[in-house]
Order: sequence, then structure tokens, then C-alpha cells
Amino acid sequence: MQLLESLKQLNGITGYANMVKEPLQDVNCVENFLHMYGSIIMFFVCLLLLYLAIKKNYEPLLLLPIGFGGILANIPVAGIAEPGGFLYTVYHIGIDGGLFPLFIFMGVGAMTDFGPLIANPKMALLGGAAQFGIFGALLGALLLAKYAGFNFGLKEAASIGIIGGADGPTSIFVTSHLAPDLLGAIAVAAYSYMALVPIIQPPIMKFLTTEEERKIEMVQLRNVSKREKIMFPLVVLTLCIIFLPDATPLLGALTFGNLVMQCGVTDRLSKTLQNEFINIVTILLGLSVGSKLSADKFLTLETLGILFLGLCAFSIATASGVIFAKIMNLCSKEKINPLIGAAGVSAVPMAARVVNKVGLEANPNNFLLMHAMGPNVSGVIGSAVAAGILLALCG
Repeated sequence: MQLLESLKQLNGITGYANMVKEPLQDVNCVENFLHMYGSIIMFFVCLLLLYLAIKKNYEPLLLLPIGFGGILANIPVAGIAEPGGFLYTVYHIGIDGGLFPLFIFMGVGAMTDFGPLIANPKMALLGGAAQFGIFGALLGALLLAKYAGFNFGLKEAASIGIIGGADGPTSIFVTSHLAPDLLGAIAVAAYSYMALVPIIQPPIMKFLTTEEERKIEMVQLRNVSKREKIMFPLVVLTLCIIFLPDATPLLGALTFGNLVMQCGVTDRLSKTLQNEFINIVTILLGLSVGSKLSADKFLTLETLGILFLGLCAFSIATASGVIFAKIMNLCSKEKINPLIGAAGVSAVPMAARVVNKVGLEANPNNFLLMHAMGPNVSGVIGSAVAAGILLALCG
């Protein structure tokens, strides 16, 4: 009998015995099903993320650790993402403490050349125009809360809206401060849409432009001096300190990384930021974000709303950039290929590459990559500024 009791006790702590939870009382059948089989469903969701990363090569550096972290978070009994578990500790230090997104921005700064933006400063307007997607999704979330019964307040709406910037670290930074319970869904939406840039953007770009507009060839950019590249991050940081201090954590990290790269006297630091440092942080960031993909937080009606609004935000951001470029052409002597407006989203450098590809389809001699990098890198700054505004208003 004692042996039988021991075997029963051993069976009670196995994974298969705890995979399906006890049914709840006084809830509808859908909620009960998600409660009972949520972990199993989330295993398939996380396996889908791994498939997209490995087979389809969609943002593999982040979707793979996010998906694997989600699997670890849903293992019953182990408590890997609960207090005492290692993913909980990593999340608490790196994301709840706000470190990982800032570290990522340092690495991004060290890998970013702001030369195209410095050579043609008016391209910053296209990066700013693309931020309309953020505020459009914010309003959409508030409307869903008012008319469709979604549980979105102003902080949740702001966190969802930031997806429109197509900047994963910024989305994580804002959400961890304003709506940490939505972090898993928002991070997955942000990085998924970043990965789907080559699929989402071209139809919007072609719909909003004519064949003749897509053929427009732009004047070659001037050479930018080393002094200008060194001064640029210092000027950006100074303006941020004066006008929007809430954005200085993100922009401070970005400009620091860029100055380390551009100054030319800290090659070891620059190489470290561009390689080992950002790689280690990317692994830890992905795993800790995956730890928020537990069934009780992800399998909700709000998650569907977030995925829908994230797609709307990204589409609005793309369209806003293209439309604003067409408006600029009305009062500009040198014509701008409106395709480059789509690069105003912060998906660096994927959006610029997509612009170049669509431009070449219309005109084999139309190389738009460097021109598109101007609004592309300004989109990074724009999303950080938008994040500062949201934190100032809602934090």
C-alpha cells in the first residue's frame, strides 16, 4: 500500500498528469476549454513561432528564443516563469527593470549609420509621418474598449499603439512600464509584423502609388563628414533633454551606441556592442518575453484585439509615410520617390530593403536603398520620441 501511495504521489508531479487542469465552475464552455487545455494550445503556438523562425526565417534571432521561452513557461509543475524560476528572475531584472530594451538600443545605435538622414534632413519628416500608426492604434484600442467590451484602458491602449512603430525594443520598454500583463501578446505582435514587412508593405505601397511615381529616380546623396556624424548623436540627445526628457532612456542608449561607433577611438567597445553584447541581450530578451506567453495571459479575447490593432497600426504607419511623401512632392523641386515613405517605420533595415526591391521592380536603374535609410533611421528616433510622449502622458 505504501508503494502504491508513493507511485500515485510520483504520478501527481509528472508533466502529463498536470498538463490538463481541473475544470472551473460558473464559466462558459470556451473559457473552461482554454483553462483546461491552455498549456497544450500554447505549446502549439510556440512551436508555430519556432517554425516561422527556423523554416521561414522570420526574425529568427528573436522569434526562436521567444518561442522556446514560451514552451518553458508553459511546462506544468516546473514553475520556470514563476517566482523562483530562472525566467522569472531574468524577466524581473532585464525587462521589469527596463534594462534589456535599453541595451538593445545601444547595440542598434552602434550598428546604425545616420549619414543618409544627415545628408537629407527632410527625410526625418517621413519618419515622423509613419508614427501616425501609433496614435491610430491607440484610438482604435480605446474604441474597442468602449464599444466592444475589451478591457483596455489608456495605458493598455498606449502599449498597443506603440506596435505601429515597428520597433520591438520600444514596444517592450513602453509595455513593461504601462501594461506588463500584455507584454507577451504585444511583443509577439511587434516582432511578427516586423518579420512580415516584405509581405505587408508592398501591396500598400503599390496601391497608394502609380507606376510613374515608383519609377522616380532620386539625386545621389552628398558625402557626410566624420565631424557631422559625431555631432549628430550629441545634438539629438541635447534636443531630447530639452524638450522630452521621458524619451532620454531610449534615445540616450541609442545615441551612446552611435557615438561609440562614430568617434573612431573606441573600436573595441563598438565591436562588442555590435556583436557579443547585443547577441547576449537578444537571447535573454527573447527568453524573458517568452516567459509571458503563459496560457492564462495569452489565450484571451484581448490578445486577438492586440494582433488586429497591431496589424492596423503597422498598415497605417506604412500608408502615412507614403502619403506624406506624395504631399512633399507637391511643394518640392526635387521629386521624392514616394516609396521611401514606407521606410519611415522603425523596422531597420528590412523596410528600406523592401522599398529598394519594389523600386527596382518598377525601374531596374532605381536604387533607393540609401535614400530609404534616411526615413528608416529617423523612424527609430521617431518611435523613441513617441514612446517618450506616451510615457509622459500615461506613466
